[in-house]
Amino acid sequence: MSEESRVYCDTHCHLEIPVFNEDFEEVVQRAVEAGLEFLILPALDCASAENILKLTRQRPGFFYAAVGIYPNYAAELEPDCLPRLAHMTVLPGVVAIGEIGLDYHWDYATPAQQKAVLVPQLELARAVNLPVIIHNREAADDIASVLLEWHASLPASHPQRTRPGVMHSYTGPLELARELAAAGFYFGVGGPLTYKNGRDKQALAQELPREKILLETDSPYLPPHPHRGERNEPAFIPLIASP
Repeated sequence: MSEESRVYCDTHCHLEIPVFNEDFEEVVQRAVEAGLEFLILPALDCASAENILKLTRQRPGFFYAAVGIYPNYAAELEPDCLPRLAHMTVLPGVVAIGEIGLDYHWDYATPAQQKAVLVPQLELARAVNLPVIIHNREAADDIASVLLEWHASLPASHPQRTRPGVMHSYTGPLELARELAAAGFYFGVGGPLTYKNGRDKQALAQELPREKILLETDSPYLPPHPHRGERNEPAFIPLIASP
């Protein structure tokens, strides 16, 4: 397939945040011109989920939503947020539960608080048959343990047995990646794959079957080479896809 005929998608970008306010339409147009057919926007909390759902209504079929609570916000969870998320899962354009997971790099929420928010969201994913988008930072052993236990508890006929979700910007060891891949998880790769010091990302991409790899930008974060240090955007997906 020639470069001109390729089509792409961005499976993880945060276009709803204020850094895109001034040139939002230009960013979207550049994504279209770069060959992107659709974008998936993961939420960070209930408020961002509602903003993302507004975007899906504005451009149905191009913007898709994932609804969830980011681990760093677990300590500030509003009492009605989880029920609100459950209601959102049935709305048009919602394709996943995310961005959820564990983050031990920051101390905004304790591991116990994060797990107390993560587990109900995994159960919500089970109930509504939606895949999960998993954030992991410096918590690989714990996140793998929680996910593999959840996956093993699913009935054999449950859709999530074969498509449980995606490990967003995975940073754990290859051994755990193999276990998660065997359980059906996909792996999002982004800008760090293109860095000279991104050997761990490159090794992961080489280790996994191509059908287990999803392209993502995590815009506005983690821009690929040669845009490192700039604001990332979905139009940079072809740079990540290039050999």
